Formats: sequence, structure tokens, C-alpha cells
Amino acid sequence: MKKLIITLIVLSLCTLVCYFFFTWRSNRLYRNPALAGGNGRIEATEINVAAKHQGKVEKVLVQEGDSVKAGQVLVKMETNVQEASLAQAKAKLQQAVAEEERARATIGVQEAQLSAKKSQADQARVITENAETRFRRAKVMVARDATSKQEYDNAEALWLSNKASLASALASVKQAEADVLAAKANAASAKANILAAKAQIQVIQEEINDSYLKAPLMGRIQYRVAEPGEGLASGGRAINMVDLTDVYMTFYLSEELAGKVRIGADVRIVLDAAPTLPIPAKVAYVASVAQFTPKTVETKVERQKLMFRVKAYIAPELLLRVQSLVKTGIPGVAWVKLDPKAPWPKELLSYKERTGRYLVDDMPADAGAKK
Repeated sequence: MKKLIITLIVLSLCTLVCYFFFTWRSNRLYRNPALAGGNGRIEATEINVAAKHQGKVEKVLVQEGDSVKAGQVLVKMETNVQEASLAQAKAKLQQAVAEEERARATIGVQEAQLSAKKSQADQARVITENAETRFRRAKVMVARDATSKQEYDNAEALWLSNKASLASALASVKQAEADVLAAKANAASAKANILAAKAQIQVIQEEINDSYLKAPLMGRIQYRVAEPGEGLASGGRAINMVDLTDVYMTFYLSEELAGKVRIGADVRIVLDAAPTLPIPAKVAYVASVAQFTPKTVETKVERQKLMFRVKAYIAPELLLRVQSLVKTGIPGVAWVKLDPKAPWPKELLSYKERTGRYLVDDMPADAGAKK
């Protein structure tokens, strides 16, 4: 019994010593005028991968927690209707091409006929001019009684006949010209149909391409919002993912401390899961308008005071080295340096600053991403 009591007393003393040690260390950091600290959680930018067009989900190619690369296909939508429309559009394109070929062949025929009609009209013009000359000569001679009235009548009749033939030939030329223009119009219409069919094919092909929902950037799958067989409206969410190159902690500082924080100030994030491994970060945002502290955030100051929201971003190059280890939602404390010249306390030095090397030097960058 005495040994048990002694053991309990020793354990109690050890617990008290540890408690007072960590309390003293924490209070020492809060009492440091060069530092300001606030509690928060690791967060990352969330991205919703959505369907561009209405349709049914055919396949979901990733699982929750998978790391993916930019451009990787995440979801395949059904494309039966689009494939049928594409086949129909290609058939229309072939038909339009054939129509254009026929129209161009017709143009050649009509142009040849026009050339022949013009030659006939030129020949008729020469004959008519000769007949007119003979008629005028006969008119003069009959006035002088140098020829008979019958010769005069014959010359006049021949001239009038040739004149009518010339008019008919000129009308044929006009008709041939109209036929050429009509053939060219048909060719232009066929060409327009070709362009319209090609545009329709491109539109349908884009819809088919859009049925493959791809990751816009490197990150991790957080939720499978849709499953195979589910219908999605245009803009309907299929996948929720997080950008693991855009990781930050949001914390709150009182008004008297927030006024001393500058953009770009050094920050050390100490996670509850790894209290001995401070993570370097930089202040990228300080709210311009104060607000009350949210209920989910614990601070060391009175809750009644107005607080300013501050965001500290972790360097993307550091995140790339440990992408497979990054977890969102982990709570911790962010310590921001108010005096840029003040040194970091020993317990806030990063692993690199303490040892001269990265914690994961033996790990390849982006080790957890899928190919």
C-alpha cells in the first residue's frame, strides 16, 4: 500500500512539473513583447469540380484522400447523346462537301456554256452588222433606181432577221451569266454548310471533352459529391478538392496587436499534433475591419474585445516537399513576429533553422501524388 501511495505521489509531482513547465513556457512566449500569438486551424483553399453541361455520371475515377495532379481526369460523364450528335454532324459535313463539289462542277459547265453563248452572240453581231450595211446600201441604190425594189426588200428582211437573232443570242448570254451566278451561289451555300457542320462538330466535340472533369490544379480529393449513375445539372458539383499549394492558418489578434502586424511578417505555426516542429509562414492578410472573436476560436484576451483576422500562408515550395503529409483542420497556434529584428525563441525555431536541413530531405517532392 505504501509503495502504491508513493508511486501516485511521484506521478502527481511529475504531472504538476510538466504542467507548470509548459504553462511557464507558453506564458513566456505570450509575455514576449516581440511576439503575438493566436489560435487557429490549418486550412486550404477548397475547389469544387463541377459539370459544365447537364448529364449523368458514368465513372468516378478517384477516391477521397487521393492526391491528384493538374489535368488529371477525376470524373467521366456519359456521352451517348453527344456521340450520336457528333456522328450526325459528321454526316452533314460529308453531304455539304459533296454538294460543294457538285456546285463547283456546275460552275465549270455554266462558265463553258456562257463562253459559247458569248461566241454565238459575237458571231450574230457581225452577221447583223453586215446585213445592216447591205440594207443601207440597197436603200441608197433603190432611191437611185440602181436596183430593184425586190432586192431592197430582201436586204431589209435579212437585216431584221439577223437583228432578231442577235437579240436572242444576247438574251442567251444573260441567261448563261445568271446560271453561272446561281451555280456560284450554290457553291457558296455549300461552303457555308461545310463551315456550319464543322462548327457544330467542334461544339459537340467540346461537349464531349467537357464530359471529362479534370483537376484544375494539384491537390487532394476531399469529397466525392456525386457517384456513378447520378444526374448532374449544369454547374452541379461532382468533386470537392483542396489546393495543397495554398495552405494557411487563420487566427485572430486584438486591436492593439493587429496594428503592429505588417504584411510579410514572419510567422511560426505550432500544431498541436507536432508541438516541437514549428512551421515557417508569412503574413499575407490582415483584416481592415475589426470583428468579434468567433465562438470557435480561443484567445488569451477578453472575448469582449474586437479582434482582427490575420492569415499566415505557408510557402508553396515547402508544401510541395510534404504534400502527402499536409492535413487540413489540425489546430495550433500561430506566432507572428512584431519586431522583425528580434530573434525567434529557441522553441519556435524551425527544424531547418535548428539542424540546417529539411525534415523530409529524404522524401521526393509530391511523394503522395498519383501519376
